Amino acid sequence: MPLLMIAATIKMKLSAMVVFFFMNNFSLTEKDKKFLLELAHQSIQYFLQHHKIFEIDEEELKNYSPAIKQKRGCFVTLTIDDELRGCIGCFESNKPLYQTVIEMAISAAFFDYRFSPLSKEESKQIKIEISILTPPRELKYNDAADLLKKLKPLKHGVIITKGNYQATYLPQVWEQIPGKEEFLNSLCLKAGLPFDCWKKEKLNVKIYEVESFKE
Repeated sequence: MPLLMIAATIKMKLSAMVVFFFMNNFSLTEKDKKFLLELAHQSIQYFLQHHKIFEIDEEELKNYSPAIKQKRGCFVTLTIDDELRGCIGCFESNKPLYQTVIEMAISAAFFDYRFSPLSKEESKQIKIEISILTPPRELKYNDAADLLKKLKPLKHGVIITKGNYQATYLPQVWEQIPGKEEFLNSLCLKAGLPFDCWKKEKLNVKIYEVESFKE
């Protein structure tokens, strides 16, 4: 086997191992999940009242598993009556998960450019979903047909990048856009690109998986 093929095979196996490691060495308890959802709510309410980031007492963290202190990327999604009201996240983080949840919750509520800042009245109506990410990994593909073949609906979150243009959809978005072509069309438009650019040229595509939980 040519050396380049061997190197590519090794890289693919390493990527799979990284995902396996992160998925199998990270486990939130139901108590952890409830805490993080409550923390997101509390952070939003605190910012509404004091206009600064909520600081949690480190002693309180002793009541939960070590998983909430792992450094993981996450997205926080806000909805009102099942309609999107804000969604902000990061693919990777150098901060503990609980701190990232605090910051992403505030960002989703008040700094998502698609929406006006959350009002006090709206803050009483929102429902929160938290998505914990595996590290994104590059998806190698030959052409548009190969890209469609390799994407796995409901499993893969997708990031597309072309120059300064970038956008992502969480795996949950497949529930609203189940068709692969329609999914990519919509994602390209979200990035500010022509809807069919993924058919005409190679984009940088990365995929990730999530553990999500909501109220």
